Amino acid sequence: MDDFLWRALLAGIGVALMAGPLGCFVVWRRMAYFGDTLAHAALLGVAIGYLLDIDLVLGVVGTSLALALLLVAIERRRLVPTDTLLGILAHSGLAIGLVVIAFVETLRVDLMAYLFGDLLAVSHADLWWIGGAAAVALPTLAWAWRSLVAVTVSEDLASVEGVPVTLARILFPALLALVVAVAMKAVGVLLVTALLILPAAAARRLARTPEAMALLAALIGAVAVTGGLGLSLRWDTPAGPSAVVVALAIFLFMIGWPRRPAPRDRQAGQNRGP
Repeated sequence: MDDFLWRALLAGIGVALMAGPLGCFVVWRRMAYFGDTLAHAALLGVAIGYLLDIDLVLGVVGTSLALALLLVAIERRRLVPTDTLLGILAHSGLAIGLVVIAFVETLRVDLMAYLFGDLLAVSHADLWWIGGAAAVALPTLAWAWRSLVAVTVSEDLASVEGVPVTLARILFPALLALVVAVAMKAVGVLLVTALLILPAAAARRLARTPEAMALLAALIGAVAVTGGLGLSLRWDTPAGPSAVVVALAIFLFMIGWPRRPAPRDRQAGQNRGP
C-alpha cells in the first residue's frame, strides 16, 4: 500500500479512537451543537495561525480552547439560553475567520480543504499532531472517566459525592477542542461533529455500559474511516466525507438492529411467563 494511504489510515483511526469516547459524552449530554460551535470556530484558529506565523494546528487548538473556556464562563452566568449562545459563537466564529482570512492579502487558503478536509493529504507532521493529541487525550479521558460520567448523570449528585464538578466542566470542552483541532485535517470543520456523533449514536444501540459504548464508538469510527478510504479509492470520492457516509450507513443499520433487552427486563419476562 502506498505511503500516503498508510498515513491516511493511521490518521483516520487515530481521530476515531479519540472521537468515539468523547462523542459518547456529546450524545449523552445532548451537546451536538457544542461540538459544531468548536468546529466552526476552528477556521478562526486557522486565520490566527497564519497571522501569528505559527503551526495552524496550534492556532486551532488555542482558539478552540479559548472558545471552550469562554462558553463555560458565559454559560455559568446564564446571560442567554445555551442554544442561543452556541448559535451566536458558532456562526460568529466562522464569519470572523472568513473576514480575517480575506484581509490578509498575502494569504492564499484552500477553504475547501479546511471546510471538508483532505484525509489523503495528511502529512507526517499531521500524524505527529494526531499521535500527540491521542497521547494526551486518551490517558486524560481514562483518568477522568468516572468524574465525567458522574457529572453527565447529575451535577448536583456528583457534587454531593465529592466529584470535582468544575474541573470536569472545563476538562471535557478542552479535550473536545483538542480533538476538533486535529480532526479538522481529516474531515474538515463542517464534518467534524458528524464523526463525533454518528459512531457514538450507532454504538448506543448495542452497548450495555458507558465503557462498552465508548469502545464500540471508537471501533465503529475506525471502521467508518477504513470504509471511507475504500470508497475513495474505488470511486474517487473525497475521503473525509466518504468516512462520514459510511458512519451514517452503520448508524442506519444499527437503528434497525433489534435491541437486546436489559437483564432485569428478561427476568421480568420470565416471571410473567410466555
